[in-house]
Amino acid sequence: MTTVALVDDEALIRAGLRALIDAEEDLHVVAEAGDGADVVDMARRHRPRIVLMDVRMPRLDGIQATRLLLEALDDPPTVIVVTTFENDDYVYGALRAGASGFLLKRSRPDDILAAIRLVARSDCLLFPTAIRDLAAAHAAPTTPAARAIATLTQREAHTLRLLARGHSNAEIADQMIVGVQTVKTHVSNILTKLGVRDRTQAVIAAYDSGLIRPGHDPTA
Repeated sequence: MTTVALVDDEALIRAGLRALIDAEEDLHVVAEAGDGADVVDMARRHRPRIVLMDVRMPRLDGIQATRLLLEALDDPPTVIVVTTFENDDYVYGALRAGASGFLLKRSRPDDILAAIRLVARSDCLLFPTAIRDLAAAHAAPTTPAARAIATLTQREAHTLRLLARGHSNAEIADQMIVGVQTVKTHVSNILTKLGVRDRTQAVIAAYDSGLIRPGHDPTA
């Protein structure tokens, strides 16, 4: 069972998401909050696995709420930000703050459920093309990211480029002609060397460092 918390200042949005999610046997909404300022206390009490976080809220927006949540808890939940527009400046800010992906409020119900399951499984990047487009608009090379990327081996750097295309561990193993366990080791090493918690943050660091240039094929 994957437990989910909903954070949105619109009660109607929360009600719709709760009805959708709770109709599934493997998903369950355990908590709701109407503002980002309430997220940390809610997460401490209910320990959700996934948080669906609105990016625009009146008191504390989704960017700051995501950052606080990841800093406050030793084992924080995975955050998916929910937005109206995929090119919203808030989205990339939330991803850089530690969110693992984003959803559009107009997404089809099946797509919302699939996204929650995908992020809970942590095997693929959610919407890699959209993240690439956001990076093209917002990412700028930073020295700390470049220094961290420089510590990767050639195989780890290649694995990171394939992660950026959204490939699963099995797909990366097929392309690199190695075992899945070897890919898992590469991914673990990448996360450790870059000091990030998941694939999305590793890919953001790759764009920030210049290892991957927005607008180009990551594996070119």
